[in-house]
Amino acid sequence: MTAAHSPMLAEARIASPFGTLLLRRTAKGLAELNFPEGRYPPAPLALPEEPGHPWFLQTQALLNAWADFPTDPELPPLDPQGTPFQQAVWRLLLGIPRGSHTSYGALAQQLGDARKCRAVGGAVGRNPIGILIPCHRVLGRDGTLTGFGGGLAMKCQLLACEGVGWKA
Repeated sequence: MTAAHSPMLAEARIASPFGTLLLRRTAKGLAELNFPEGRYPPAPLALPEEPGHPWFLQTQALLNAWADFPTDPELPPLDPQGTPFQQAVWRLLLGIPRGSHTSYGALAQQLGDARKCRAVGGAVGRNPIGILIPCHRVLGRDGTLTGFGGGLAMKCQLLACEGVGWKA
């Protein structure tokens, strides 16, 4: 992941166990995995449709088998677009192992400033590649559910299929 912004080149809509998703890519990698009905609907772009692109096909295969993986699978190249701070937070998200969770405060501490939990929360909420960059593994300090771009029902579905418990 780099902080430089790359132009979006193509997109594809895919069916998955988590609903229809919109994928977008740059020349460097998958840049967006959007929930069209989610909290942050994707911005309309006039991009060519490329449903057969290898990164889109790999992402669809991963999502279709998401519940079957015992550990995190190998991901396609990723190129999420964001500020240097967001990039740092998203790198930390990639380090949360399948079957576990963390909190916003713990992520802020990893970045060296426990007072930045709100800023971390904002970066987690703006994760452009949900599921693959596992922002759903971030819970409240006490283990309770917090927001998710695809909605709390999808967050519960993802956590359950990964064997992560949470407080109601």
